[in-house]
Amino acid sequence: MLRPVGFIDPCLPTGARSVPSGPQWVYEIKHDGFRFICWRAGDRVRVFSRQGIDWTDRVPLIADALQALRVKSVVVDGEGVVCRPDGVSDFDLLRAGSREAFLYAFDLLELDGTDLRREPWETRRARLASLLRKAREGVRLCEHLDGAEGEMVFRHACRMGLEGIVAKRRDRPYRSGRCVDWIKVKNRAHPSFARAELIVWAKMRQKRR
Repeated sequence: MLRPVGFIDPCLPTGARSVPSGPQWVYEIKHDGFRFICWRAGDRVRVFSRQGIDWTDRVPLIADALQALRVKSVVVDGEGVVCRPDGVSDFDLLRAGSREAFLYAFDLLELDGTDLRREPWETRRARLASLLRKAREGVRLCEHLDGAEGEMVFRHACRMGLEGIVAKRRDRPYRSGRCVDWIKVKNRAHPSFARAELIVWAKMRQKRR
């Protein structure tokens, strides 16, 4: 599939069964939604899926929040979600076409003409937090835990019924494609785990035909 001009392929975390720990790692909640690369240049806003499909018209809250940012240009990476009343993201509501989707933003790739992908995660994170301090509800900062023990964070996420966590190296740049600087550990009891297993099984079945 052809990508839109200027589209940046997202960084994809590597799956693992155990959580890395150490002072170089930080931890984010893995929300159950659609990965979006959000782009704005001047007054033009686009929200793309990880494959480069244009979702802009289907996620008006995200588009409006991007339009309201006080920037000339920006590229933000995040997860588009719809949440239940208890605050937990619900993939089925998003897939059903709810227009209440908002973005949990977790990375900043470009700002006002400056490519930030070579900067370490902690620099990009600080710039993103500053940018979103007064953002509209359509774009929210994805919170992270710093200085914590990774397995403890993961167990807590599982008790809350969340999809899992993503561990990220604080000192690494942003790299498109599969990357070992981001490690995802999924809650095997979460519905998303069964969905992923079904997708893998279907792909293997197609290859055998």
